Amino acid sequence: MSHETSGHLPQAGEDAVQERGAPQGTAQGVAQGAAPEFGIRPGEVAIDLPPSADAGVYFIGRIRTPWKNRADCPKNGRESQAVCSVEIDPAFRPALEGLEGTTHLWLLYFMDRAPRNLVVQVPRHYGRGRGTFALRSPARPNPIALSAVQLLDIQHGTLSVIGLDCLDGTPLIDIKPYFVSTDCFPEAVVGWHRERERER
Repeated sequence: MSHETSGHLPQAGEDAVQERGAPQGTAQGVAQGAAPEFGIRPGEVAIDLPPSADAGVYFIGRIRTPWKNRADCPKNGRESQAVCSVEIDPAFRPALEGLEGTTHLWLLYFMDRAPRNLVVQVPRHYGRGRGTFALRSPARPNPIALSAVQLLDIQHGTLSVIGLDCLDGTPLIDIKPYFVSTDCFPEAVVGWHRERERER
């Protein structure tokens, strides 16, 4: 279910909730974890992040794409037919064994240049606030992306794929095969997005 927000959330402590748009350097400034290039939109809410917990995640490689800054990135992976390279670190290349003949993969990667402190966001093309967990925005407490990509080739530990929308140099977390039998849900619905389509 989707919920509107007035910008007033229960506080976990002094200045725990901060609205974007306030001057930096004050109690109402941008909370820790924001990326300045993402800007501040009215109606969005940021929080002070708690101490981080180390999950012991290993980056297994890097993703090479044509996009150097956020403005150039496609809105989603389906919007681009750009062939991107997924470079696997040598130590992890034996884990690619068995992918031959696979057509599609799930890639998990860490959007290391995204802000991490937003709990309510206002999408660019839909000017109403939504909770971060109801959105596919890169801005989230743990900016982990999941993309279904088409696998074109594997050569010397580098995968050629179509279907990415991330910045060049993005760290790779994991690779999984895409199974139509278990990964496809044609009947799936996102409530607020369905409402938006009805309003058009």
